Amino acid sequence: MFLANWLTSLLVNMRAMQQGLLLAAALLLLTACSFQLRGNYQLAPQLDAVSLEAPTRSEIATLVNEVLTQRNVNVVSQGANIIHVQLHPDRFDRRILSMLTSGQVAEYELIYVLPVTFTAANGDSSHHTIQILRDYQDDPNFALAKTRELELLVTEMRNDAAHRLLLLLNQFTLDQANNG
Repeated sequence: MFLANWLTSLLVNMRAMQQGLLLAAALLLLTACSFQLRGNYQLAPQLDAVSLEAPTRSEIATLVNEVLTQRNVNVVSQGANIIHVQLHPDRFDRRILSMLTSGQVAEYELIYVLPVTFTAANGDSSHHTIQILRDYQDDPNFALAKTRELELLVTEMRNDAAHRLLLLLNQFTLDQANNG
């Protein structure tokens, strides 16, 4: 009886140890290939404060401000020794991808364009154009649902642009630190 209990507990412990080793090996492999969760990237230590200039009532400016705040980057008024971010007016375009036999548009490509300029404290500047593309299938039979889908796509495209802006800003900051 004692021997049977001892063997059972030994098997249970070995199984738990195998699972632990397997989990450790999986984590080791993921970190060895530099895997990181999307959106969880290191910002340059110099990127602690920026100034932001945007057109009035700009939805993208609100999103960029939120993204910067979430990453502990202070948005301050323009001053010395900080990077200035200028958001130019954004725009949406759409291009017809396909049409129905009746002549109605079946599918669009939505194009969101956000021009942005980064200016360093030393006067160096860099201009970028962020472009986000999405396909959108239109169906006049479901106009209300498609309108809501379009609103969600536009919001998603703006969110993607705000995150791309943060990546570009981080790279600009690193370049300035390496060159300065």
